[in-house]
Amino acid sequence: MGAVLATGLLVAVVLGAPGGADGAAASRTEIPGSVPPWATADGQVGAVRGRIDFSVVLRWRHRAALDRLGQAVSDPAGPRYGDYISPRRFRARFAPTRGQVARVSRWLEDSGIEITGVSASRMLINASADAGRAERAFDTSLRLYRHQGRAVRAPENAVTVPAELPIAAVIGLDGSYQRPLAEPARVPPPPLFRNIVKPCSNFWGRSFPKRKAAPFAFGQKQPYSPCGYVPKQIEGAYGVGPAIRHGNDGSGETVAIIDAFASPTMRKDINIYSRRHDLPRIRMRQKIIRGSCDVGCPADLRQGWWGEEALDFDAVHTIAPGARILYVGAPNPGPGLTRSLAWVVDHRAARIVTNSWGSLGEYGVDVQAFEQIFAEAMAEGVGIYFSSGDNGDERDTIGYVSPDYPASSPRVISVGGTTLAVGPLNNYRFELGWGTYLSTKSGKKWTPKPPGEFLYGAGGGTSRFFAEPRYQRGVVPRGLAARYGGRGRVSPDISMLGDPTTGLVTGQTQTFPNKKRAYAEARFGGTSLSSPLMAGFMALADQRAGFHHGFANPALYRLFGRRALHDVKPSRVKIAMVRSSFANGVNKGGGITTSLRTVGPAGVLRTRRGYDDLTGLGSPRGRAMLRALKWR
Repeated sequence: MGAVLATGLLVAVVLGAPGGADGAAASRTEIPGSVPPWATADGQVGAVRGRIDFSVVLRWRHRAALDRLGQAVSDPAGPRYGDYISPRRFRARFAPTRGQVARVSRWLEDSGIEITGVSASRMLINASADAGRAERAFDTSLRLYRHQGRAVRAPENAVTVPAELPIAAVIGLDGSYQRPLAEPARVPPPPLFRNIVKPCSNFWGRSFPKRKAAPFAFGQKQPYSPCGYVPKQIEGAYGVGPAIRHGNDGSGETVAIIDAFASPTMRKDINIYSRRHDLPRIRMRQKIIRGSCDVGCPADLRQGWWGEEALDFDAVHTIAPGARILYVGAPNPGPGLTRSLAWVVDHRAARIVTNSWGSLGEYGVDVQAFEQIFAEAMAEGVGIYFSSGDNGDERDTIGYVSPDYPASSPRVISVGGTTLAVGPLNNYRFELGWGTYLSTKSGKKWTPKPPGEFLYGAGGGTSRFFAEPRYQRGVVPRGLAARYGGRGRVSPDISMLGDPTTGLVTGQTQTFPNKKRAYAEARFGGTSLSSPLMAGFMALADQRAGFHHGFANPALYRLFGRRALHDVKPSRVKIAMVRSSFANGVNKGGGITTSLRTVGPAGVLRTRRGYDDLTGLGSPRGRAMLRALKWR
């Protein structure tokens, strides 16, 4: 692919250090990235006690040959396009041998560590140990650090392992976890969240406020924001309604959704949603990965992931109402997500996998494990889709400009977000790159003066980890690829609706103020919406083509400049919407706030003609894109 990890992540450092359970001198290999950047001395708050759940990652064999195979079977211009290998053949050729697994397992057991399982591909050896034994085995000290408002476990110094063992990484010693991207994260069962507040527009530009209700902005009245689009509006705007009505609805395809935990009301909720929005009854199954949550998983964290799950289900079912959905619930939002993704790929349980979660920026020892899973997926014809992020260029969150990982990997399809205007006939009006600026009504004016302060927006940008992949050459402008010297991977690859100000109406069981639990709907968005929408679209494309596109980026980039894509360009005029919201997120009891949401760039990320680092290639143009992806 021409895409490799930066040298600093791959070089093994051989150290003279104690090794093995008996402490005898032996050479050891340092695991790159095992100390997160936030684990600093001034943030340390204590020692780690208790039991730790983690995974040891073994290296693939013949990695260069695996990368060549992944490139060959994903290249529409090559003779091996679509000639994927089975999971069984993959294991025989590339997986660690049983002997290698046995050697690593013996070392772990000799170190007092319990083996709790081995993944089907033999890449992950799952293990558990008290903190002291883990420290001695990996020659590190585990400490608690203040991070994002809580005490988080992390190694104080680099993790090392015996040099003779084929270990690529150890995940789970760092107690930080991935975050769901759905906005807002405060979702039920407790408490109720309602954000569809009237007046609002049934479609783009339908309703306008009276003069006293909202001040002018940019010299004129601005319309009320949409109440939240419903499935028929999304199908119509992206031009797939006719295809769905004629049977090209994703039937025969399976889309996997990976999140942490599992909503106890998901099946009931999606069936209510389907009845309300004239969708067929869903075909779904759930796989819950076993494991613990030793980093602490409070109720509000679980509820946030349940809301993410609801959005993912509703989005996939909206675009691909005939597709099967496989939900894989991780036991925790740390190593559990890695294990869940590995399970789907190891068993080729689905050919399309959507993930609406990720890190802030690019860092983490998990990169080693994820890149191996992504390489396996490419060889087996599994397409991995990731949301590009919801914080724009991340400068406000981590202090510097960066894309988010795993969306920045050249081995996944990174999906960015747009602001979508749907017309009165469920027709496509236009799209803009999603970046939202906020002003609030204060008396007779907007404060601060419009466009206001940056609130949120789609992620993307140039990677510091990965080189420019072959499929981006000649498409991505040099000024973007060369932002940090050399030529880097730029994300996203493609985009769909993400802006929460328009959003998708999403349903879930919630707890009302009177303690009654009942189904209710709210408007949700973010690139958490964009990725499952795109995954659903590719289920239609796979069905129509009669084969699985797998890692679709080489095919998608061949569409650049063709009518199969909407080129999302900047607007010549300011686009803004007036939004009414319950101040308490529940009812009028706390009052109603009126805000102006202005569309603009997401930090340094912005749209331009052709490829850009906010919307990538653009968005799908319905039947034209389905036809264009039909060749084999």
